[in-house]
Amino acid sequence: MKTRKKLQILDAAGLNRVLTRMAHEVIERNRGAGNLVIVGMLTRGALLAKRLAQKIQQIEKKPVRVGVLDVALYRDDFRSPHKQPAVRVTDIPFSIEAKDVLLVDDVLYTGRSVRAALDALIDLGRPRTIQFAALIDRGLRELPIHADYVGKEVKTSPQEEIRVQVRENDTSDSVWLVEIEK
Repeated sequence: MKTRKKLQILDAAGLNRVLTRMAHEVIERNRGAGNLVIVGMLTRGALLAKRLAQKIQQIEKKPVRVGVLDVALYRDDFRSPHKQPAVRVTDIPFSIEAKDVLLVDDVLYTGRSVRAALDALIDLGRPRTIQFAALIDRGLRELPIHADYVGKEVKTSPQEEIRVQVRENDTSDSVWLVEIEK
């Protein structure tokens, strides 16, 4: 499937500004970061979670624990016999019991990945709260799920996608709206 870049949503500076704003919003809502832990969804959600944690730590002058969540086995679209999930590592080296968990992903679309992440988190313990942060909310939800913190809302059509690039995994930081060419 070929894609064509249609519009740049964020460049590196814009991505940094959005994450800084989101960090402040998280601190304000939680009245600090004392009970906060951050869990990023693989792959880019985990990388963004680390960046958010660093920003919160800089502001609050306190460490914030960060974990990585793989939701592959919890997804409802892998129940087909033709689709086998590529299982990677969940690495949450701390208890989420009675914590305020901030779940982070790069793009919120149908809501199915977030539902899978909620199931996975509940299997790990009983947090006090689970909040959700998405860098981009592209709409077109299939489940009644919303983000508590949104970097940018970008309304898309089913023929479009959002591509998030982060320097830790890709060559640079940017967010693009792309058109799927058939």
